[in-house]
Amino acid sequence: MSRRLENKRVLVTCADRYMGPAIESLFIAEGAEVQTSVDALADQQSVDNLLSSCGDIDVLVANLVEPPHLTPVDEIEDADWFLLFDRLVHPLMRLVRGISPRLKAQGSGKIIAVTSAAPLVGISRSAGYCAARGAQNAFIRAVGLELARSNIQVNAIAQNYVSNDTYYSDDLVNSEKFQAHLQKFVPRRQVADSEETAELALYLSLDSTRHMVGQVIPFAGGWA
Repeated sequence: MSRRLENKRVLVTCADRYMGPAIESLFIAEGAEVQTSVDALADQQSVDNLLSSCGDIDVLVANLVEPPHLTPVDEIEDADWFLLFDRLVHPLMRLVRGISPRLKAQGSGKIIAVTSAAPLVGISRSAGYCAARGAQNAFIRAVGLELARSNIQVNAIAQNYVSNDTYYSDDLVNSEKFQAHLQKFVPRRQVADSEETAELALYLSLDSTRHMVGQVIPFAGGWA
């Protein structure tokens, strides 16, 4: 049986965190040649060096990570605000800016950003995080429309309540307080396995997925 990503060249960023491990594992199992980065990609030179070292790429999974800084709005520090944008928003722009000429020259490509459902709903004391993730989502919507004309499909998985070591560790998920929170606020009343996000990323990476462009897909058990 043919594997669904046979001979596809994939780059996964922040591969050791958030959805990186699950996506890398599934994509390798499906036949992809997966290259990874664990760097924060803090400037354009870092991004350019990464893309140059990877060679040709068919699929970019922009999995970018920075936990929320729980702070009342009147106590937000400039440094915390800037850090969220430096870790989440600016690297996404630099990655897409850097790879899009290559994908245009190839005549095809996929870009999947793993973002968050937080800005779709809003979370108290997390205004900075919601603003940064919201900027990512808005960027993907616009870029998706622009690059669709070049046969490049760009979409985002806006997730929440998905098991991972970065945001939802086993200890947190299994706590009595968190379980009560799930029952009250999340219609599905469960946290998803990270493998389910990976399956959605796989779908968005397939050659047969051509008509999905510029979408920010809520993936949060009904919370969003």
